Amino acid sequence: MPTLSAPALSWIGLNSIPGVGRTTFRKLVSLFGSPEQALSASENELRERGGLSEALITELRAYPWREHAEKELAKARNAEVTIVTIEDAAYPGHLRNSPDPPLYLYVKGALLPEDANAVAIVGTRKPTHYGLTMTHRIAYELASAGLTIVSGMARGIDTQAHRGALAAKGRTIAVLGCGIDVAYPPENKGLMEQISHAGRGAVVAENPFNTKPEAGYFPARNRIISGLSRGTVIIEAAEDSGSLITAEYTVKQGRLLFALPGNIGSPNSRGPNSLIKEGALLVERAEDILKALKFTAAREKKTDPEPAPRIPLSREEETVFRCITNEPKHIDLIMTEAGATPGKISGTLITLELKGLARQLPGKLFVREE
Repeated sequence: MPTLSAPALSWIGLNSIPGVGRTTFRKLVSLFGSPEQALSASENELRERGGLSEALITELRAYPWREHAEKELAKARNAEVTIVTIEDAAYPGHLRNSPDPPLYLYVKGALLPEDANAVAIVGTRKPTHYGLTMTHRIAYELASAGLTIVSGMARGIDTQAHRGALAAKGRTIAVLGCGIDVAYPPENKGLMEQISHAGRGAVVAENPFNTKPEAGYFPARNRIISGLSRGTVIIEAAEDSGSLITAEYTVKQGRLLFALPGNIGSPNSRGPNSLIKEGALLVERAEDILKALKFTAAREKKTDPEPAPRIPLSREEETVFRCITNEPKHIDLIMTEAGATPGKISGTLITLELKGLARQLPGKLFVREE
């Protein structure tokens, strides 16, 4: 069972009081020395030393903060979650040294010293096959070299980044825009469990338990993603993508910003291509990131796993399979290239799907299965 630091009670308690945001919290700690002393200060002390409004002084003295904090700590114990305050040794150093760091983090899993060498990978929730393939490849190779992969657990690029790191048996940190007990998106509940329970990283959140994934929480989450990392890689993002907010935080935090170029005709390429024009480092492979970070692989560099022996195919299946590539291709073009008939092409493609060699995408497009 994770241990909870004693000061966590007063940190959660002070932060729970209406009107006490991160700025006011820091002001009170600066004035009184600690959250405990701020909470125990008398009305006169708050009035004389704090320069606070009468409404806030009333809340500080009357709000049942201890009851709230004790309930939150009980939830943490039951969920095997550790609460790490910014003063704890386990609090990530890069994040502590960033502008506006979280006052404390809810952590499920483990944050390790080696996570100081981390790279964030973020992007669109609706990626192309190219985006998914490159995300998995880059995350896999970076994790194989010993870097921790940080992302936001969202659908699309984020999910693929976490999966790439896990496939390399590396570490990954998932930063949530909700409470740590809320699986969002719901289909990633298993992925969250895999990260936090297999010694492969941690799931972290800034928000209290039961916090729903409302839109306003995600920009704040993005500053944590970049703050945990030495650099951020943007892979496929539209012009209004939230990933570009992460890019802005990356620059403000003085970290390296990378972008994967894409097809100029694709809306998903506008974000990364624009960032490259503005000075982001162009990325074609993981090696580009490792060199920019001057990072020496902590363990033997891996390549993608050797493919399993392929299931035997009939001559017709082999002919069709050779016409399928890693780029999406329409069924009509596959049929023409394979010299197949309309009556047989669908059945052959279904057979290849069942054998795990091909995958159908929307619009009757097919690609080789990775």
